[in-house]
Amino acid sequence: MDTVLLTGITGFLGGHIATALLNAGYHVRGSLRNPDRIDATRTALAKNGANVANLDFITLDLTDDAGWDAATNGARFMIHSASPFVTSMPRDKMTLITPAVTGTERALHAAKNAGIERVVLTSSTVAITNGRGINGPKNLGPDDWADPDNGNQNAYAESKIRAEQRAWEILPKTHTNPALAVINPGFITGPLWDNDVGTSGALVQRFLRGQIPLAPQLCLHTVDVRDLAQIHVNALTDPKAAGRRNPSAFHETSIMGIAKSLKSSHPTFAKKMPKFIAPNWFIRAYALFDSDMRGSTYELGYYPHVDAQNGKDVLGRTPISNEQSLSDMAQSLIDRGLI
Repeated sequence: MDTVLLTGITGFLGGHIATALLNAGYHVRGSLRNPDRIDATRTALAKNGANVANLDFITLDLTDDAGWDAATNGARFMIHSASPFVTSMPRDKMTLITPAVTGTERALHAAKNAGIERVVLTSSTVAITNGRGINGPKNLGPDDWADPDNGNQNAYAESKIRAEQRAWEILPKTHTNPALAVINPGFITGPLWDNDVGTSGALVQRFLRGQIPLAPQLCLHTVDVRDLAQIHVNALTDPKAAGRRNPSAFHETSIMGIAKSLKSSHPTFAKKMPKFIAPNWFIRAYALFDSDMRGSTYELGYYPHVDAQNGKDVLGRTPISNEQSLSDMAQSLIDRGLI
């Protein structure tokens, strides 16, 4: 039985990856920062349908060297999905960027030292699309990079760009042991596996609570979390996945597009949905007083297409539709009493 070190097991994506790995017959060593969460995590994964008999945990911190050698000992593969995220952008962007980059460094150096065969790294489509402005190119793909130095990135986007760039420096495309496979997901939707709504769940939660009165003109490239988890699992052994970026955002929508989809799947919440699209000038004016919105103003009105064929190839099946994924996320929020 092959052991996979999975960082970030308590996250929205991490829990789904753990479930897919365990049910595929892997032994999973899940890392978390707080060992007090072990019992709750194991219980939630079991309720989510995971075979937890082959699951153990180890305490790791992206900002600390301790534990990485023990975590990688005996593991054949690593999935590095852990990355710091905040719902509100920090005043000092380095509080987000530094742990993302140094955490990636620690994970990949530990993988090299342990002789791990392959590392699958979770990056993001923001490392491809962000900060280009409304007149940016309309078609982007795995060879395109967002510019972390153009001053147009929020702290989260810059953290993902710089962390992925550092990963390719440590394990370039020609490196064979370990080989690096990068997954670039977009906005992740689909059912929750525990009561932590996460970032994407929090947005859908706001829709259902009627907390988005106007829809800014923002493009979202989406992927269902179950598809994304399977892509991570497949990327461990699929020869196509290694040595390349695998954009995995199969649907393009907007804030108003999400509202329309939720109105269709959950009509009892239709009155909660935004009815009007906000003009860009209004959002820019609002952003003067809201730092989180300020970090997204360069994305207003920019609707690029992202070539996600690499991700589709690794998935090896028809992706779950955006409508079904959003419906499932909304229903899980309702079923868990989180609305």
